[in-house]
Amino acid sequence: MPTTADAPASNSTAANTGTASSPDGPKPGLIRQQHQQKARLVLGGLVLLLLGATGASLAIGAVEMTLGQVLAILADRVGVSLPWAFERQQALVLTAIRLPRVLMAIGVGSGLAVAGAVMQGLFRNPLADPSLIGVSSGAALAAVITIVLGATVFGAWAAWLGVFLLPIAAFAGGVAATVVVYQLATSGGRTSVATMLLAGIAINALAGAGTGLMIFVADDDQLRDLTFWTLGSLGGATWSQLAVVGPCLLGGVLTAPFMARPLNAMLLGEGEAMHLGIDTERIKKRVIALAAFVVGAAVAVSGVIGFVGLVVPHLLRLAVGPDHRVLIPGSALLGGALLLGADLLSRTIVAPAELPLGIVTALLGAPFFLWLLLRDRKRGVGYTL
Repeated sequence: MPTTADAPASNSTAANTGTASSPDGPKPGLIRQQHQQKARLVLGGLVLLLLGATGASLAIGAVEMTLGQVLAILADRVGVSLPWAFERQQALVLTAIRLPRVLMAIGVGSGLAVAGAVMQGLFRNPLADPSLIGVSSGAALAAVITIVLGATVFGAWAAWLGVFLLPIAAFAGGVAATVVVYQLATSGGRTSVATMLLAGIAINALAGAGTGLMIFVADDDQLRDLTFWTLGSLGGATWSQLAVVGPCLLGGVLTAPFMARPLNAMLLGEGEAMHLGIDTERIKKRVIALAAFVVGAAVAVSGVIGFVGLVVPHLLRLAVGPDHRVLIPGSALLGGALLLGADLLSRTIVAPAELPLGIVTALLGAPFFLWLLLRDRKRGVGYTL
């Protein structure tokens, strides 16, 4: 399945293996050094961007506070006194509402972006997205069923799990859809990426039909919940939710860099990767499991948020190339910063109301994505899925 990602991948591999295309060209060591310096600059800039977005998200809102007051409130929680005075209301808003929401935005944004990066590496296509394997649509269908038929279907479980019923159901639905897609694409111990794509399209269509049916039978109150959930929001982020899904998101983000070298090899093709000693079937399983785990957890607490997993890795690939050793951590940093910025806009642009987060990410991501397509069309670049 050749794509535009293959050409830069071969250049990156040449630099990593110490070969040069021409004896008169730049020395391999110099190329490698320049690449490392550029990667360090980009990652350092992304760290600063994430810190700036975090500070702005903590300080800006209906209850205004300065960065000094934010630091003073946080320091006061650990017994340290800083010279900036703050009010009790500001402390309550920061610690009970904004801080868990900001941490959730970082976790969800980083998780979605990292899942997109590894999926694009697996499919060897910069247009790949975690939703291709059905995890988002499966989670959405399970959540919609829970909202509409929760008391009837789950009975005593609904009362026992309480507010955790919806995220648990969404997570289970996302993982179940992914398992079905993987099983359909696996035969004789080998998994076909092309078949996985087609199976994902079919599962997405079935899940979409099921979601439409649930919306058709829902009452007015349920429709409001469905609309807000399917468009994405972090408004319900709490410390208890963060304690449940935080380890899942953090674990996925920290595990993904260990797949960087195998994914770099797979950019050359499965056959070439096998000749380099890569167990391609094992890598496929791990990538699919990581994407299902992380995206399922993200969708369970934030609803369906589009374009983060698609645009962020694509943008980083333009800046630092296709090397997953840089692409994966860079995607985590930029994904967290992007979702923080989108969430800040969603809760301030129409204050005191709150715009669904999925609308903001689509308004930001879709024009950028169209610009990429138009630019590549003028350059004669084509994409295949």
